[in-house]
Amino acid sequence: MRDLKDHFHLLRCTLSWQRLSRRMLLLAFLLALPAMAKDIPAIEVLKPPPGAPNVVLVLLDDVGFGAASTFGGPAQTPALEQLSAEGLRYNRFHTTAICSPTRASLLTGRDSHAVNVGAVLNSSNSYPGYQGILSSNAATVAEILRSNGYNTAAFGKWHLAPAWETSPSGPFDRWPTGLGFEKFYGFLGGETDQFEPTLYEGTSPVMRPAGENYHLTEDMADQAIKWMRTQQAVTPDKPFFIYFATGAAHAPLQVPQQWIDRYKGQFSAGWDALRESIFARQKKRGVIPGNTLLTARPEELPAWESLDADERRVAERLMETFAGFLAHTDAQVGRLVDQLKASGEFDNTLFVYIVGDNGSSGEGGLPGSVNYFGALQGLQEPVATQLKRIDDIGSRESYPQYNAGWAWALNTPFQWIKQVASHLGGTRNPMVVSWPAGISDAGGLRSQFSHVNDITPTILDAAGLSLPEAVKGHQQLPFDGSSLLPSFNSAAAPEHKTTQYFEVHGHRSIYHQGWMASARHDRLPWTVGVRMGPTPFEDDVWELYDLDSDFSQARDLASEQPQKLAAMQALFEKEAARLGILPLRSSLDTRTPMPSLVAGRTRFSYQQGAVGIPEGSAPPMTNRSWQMVADVQVASGTASGVIATIGGTSGGWSLYLDGKGAPVFEYRVFEFGQVRIQGKDPLRGRQNLQVSFDYDQPGGYGKGGTFTLRQGTEVLGSARVPATPPAFFSIDETFDVGLDSGSPAGHYPKDAAPGYEFSGGKIINVNIELL
Repeated sequence: MRDLKDHFHLLRCTLSWQRLSRRMLLLAFLLALPAMAKDIPAIEVLKPPPGAPNVVLVLLDDVGFGAASTFGGPAQTPALEQLSAEGLRYNRFHTTAICSPTRASLLTGRDSHAVNVGAVLNSSNSYPGYQGILSSNAATVAEILRSNGYNTAAFGKWHLAPAWETSPSGPFDRWPTGLGFEKFYGFLGGETDQFEPTLYEGTSPVMRPAGENYHLTEDMADQAIKWMRTQQAVTPDKPFFIYFATGAAHAPLQVPQQWIDRYKGQFSAGWDALRESIFARQKKRGVIPGNTLLTARPEELPAWESLDADERRVAERLMETFAGFLAHTDAQVGRLVDQLKASGEFDNTLFVYIVGDNGSSGEGGLPGSVNYFGALQGLQEPVATQLKRIDDIGSRESYPQYNAGWAWALNTPFQWIKQVASHLGGTRNPMVVSWPAGISDAGGLRSQFSHVNDITPTILDAAGLSLPEAVKGHQQLPFDGSSLLPSFNSAAAPEHKTTQYFEVHGHRSIYHQGWMASARHDRLPWTVGVRMGPTPFEDDVWELYDLDSDFSQARDLASEQPQKLAAMQALFEKEAARLGILPLRSSLDTRTPMPSLVAGRTRFSYQQGAVGIPEGSAPPMTNRSWQMVADVQVASGTASGVIATIGGTSGGWSLYLDGKGAPVFEYRVFEFGQVRIQGKDPLRGRQNLQVSFDYDQPGGYGKGGTFTLRQGTEVLGSARVPATPPAFFSIDETFDVGLDSGSPAGHYPKDAAPGYEFSGGKIINVNIELL
């Protein structure tokens, strides 16, 4: 067949160009197009296998086995109940015992150490397996699905990008959009303020939508529903994959007051009694065997009766807030289910609802906290302060976490809590799976031993896909997990997983053919922010459990079967050697040099628009003196807004101009001191504002000091703080110039829009010097 040039040559030979109108020429060309098109190769569009299901993967945060009503807990979870009635409950499903490793394993189908994320990213180190740099040889399920015709989106928490790669300078390879997700709307770190989150759209920082009644989980559901509707309208023949990873119910426990009120007075009996009632409901619901034993309270945790009246009152409010927070979260997941049903997509949607990325968290400490990031760093507020703030707990004015005793109760019937990978309280989480087109045993219970690394193989199996040999030129590691599809069809399906290791912060265990050997390391879960030296691993005591007959890991058989224990210990050493993590080191007590954007620098200069710089990539101003000079040009009229800020509601500082244009400096060190220094007159013209901080004790940690605010050479005021953060204000807030992203670090005018952006002038530069 002739090409385009041949067709035009034929026209020239048979017709006179002088007598051929443009219209006739166009008509002749259009008539020739069908013949020409036969010679043009078609553009292929990626298509998934016929009948491939949509996939919705929900992952809650810091929710233990006994928290949700579906598994006997006190928080009402009707969406989870509905899905379990229409699908399957899994009561022997496991996570890694902590955040980032669980997410790495979940999204890749491999063991967390195998993909180099063996520790939560905030405690990564340079040793293999713990670096927090997700291996390129372990493509995410999103990447595989996207390359096979799926639309992909992630909403909510990520916590899989190394700290030095989360600034506006990138690189963005390990952000969601670099790992297979076409859309990302959420936050990058381990937690965020639920009312004023630190948000990103793709790779750009964004402010949350305006409105007094905003809440992040509701926003996430809005965004996910909008995305689903658009995807179905534009490409109805393409399945979609949604990863919906809530910040809830991780601290800060923040939820609208009406959800807290639902649980008022329900926890006055305390955590020991709550554990008994959860245990009874679990047996009644059949989510644990009838012969299960309730494990004892660790001696490190106080009995409820040992608390005085004030301590109990605060603890009750904290637990009421958590229960309301979890119930509110489940309601937002229910909105996704409702949308799927309304659109007719539910029956062919594989809906995986994992209730927690680890067991419930004891990081609020024994007394709980109104502002737990201070408590994590040794700045625990006294109970008198908690009582003064009790009505604020759960509101935007608080940053709370419940007592470690509640965490233990919420992991009923198991021992221990989050971080403790040696025991099921850290690693056993509920899971519910719904897929009407692929599951016939509605309401069934599944008790095969399974792990978070099984989810990616299951999704691919359901979609009719397999692991590719290479992705983006990188040879792929084999899966450590296996598909759960056989268990979809039969409760009697063989247990596919014979061996699974666990290790977090030195806490470790090994499962093999129904047995588990466990060794808890010396570090307690509520001391993560306290500086300690390493403790010897040889001092750890190994325990042995027959999980086939002992569902709750209650009967230690180590002294009765020493040979079996020795064999299990040897198997753990073999697995650890395979992963290259010997000799073992606790990631909390191992500090090595890591990449940094600020190491060795003492001078920093920023201009207006520098927004979303993570605290770890901002000037390191803790435990030292420093000064900041802002060069500001005020136009005619009154300027207002943020000049420079770091941190947020729980702790941080902000230099800004108030609604009348007068300079203000505010500093908050959790519940241990707040200062406010304010000028009387509004700025006019070009002015220099200087904030200086004189630290009390060079070389010491978390000491106090004196702030001074100057306008030119004029001293506007000074104030002291009794303490400062030993390490950081937060793990999610940022340093900003000209805007306060995330939660507000200052008390801005009530009518200010989110972020209180600088207006009425120009911030020429902000210079910071570390002294």
